[in-house]
Amino acid sequence: MGQFRVFGYGSLVHRGTHDHAPTAPLRIRGWRRQWVHLAHRPVAVLTALPQIDSEIEGLVLPVAEADRPALMQREAAYDPVVGADGLVIFSIPPDKHPPATAPRPILQSYLDVVVAGYLAEFGIGGVARFFETTAGWEAPLLADRAAPRYPRHQRLGAEALALCDAHVARLGMRVLRPED
Repeated sequence: MGQFRVFGYGSLVHRGTHDHAPTAPLRIRGWRRQWVHLAHRPVAVLTALPQIDSEIEGLVLPVAEADRPALMQREAAYDPVVGADGLVIFSIPPDKHPPATAPRPILQSYLDVVVAGYLAEFGIGGVARFFETTAGWEAPLLADRAAPRYPRHQRLGAEALALCDAHVARLGMRVLRPED
């Protein structure tokens, strides 16, 4: 049985959201992260899109062939794009799904997991680079931390939560309460 390698750039950077090991940090060129808004999704989705002059950090995950169906189901909204080195990057091309007519909110519980993953793997500087190399921050943030809607939310430390909150404030994101 073989395996394939996946580049995780969002929640897959948080090792608590999967059991693929061993992972390795990697910076790839020619890609950028972006929040996208799809008509059939109530919340924004993080994707990676080709962009020649950009680079992003993430983790390389070895995925056993037996685990491939579960990963493909988890990433069903995405297309698996295979790079020249055989590395798979899950991407939502702009024409794959109908766009939403208005920006969808970013789940705070999802963003918290991503930030905690970047903090653990790349430190405080890695968290800052995540925010700097991701487009689409004009979307509102849905403050669901108290009752997480993200299915793979994790219990996080105070440092990760404070970093997330500081970057959200720096960006001036509009924060929605779940009852809004």
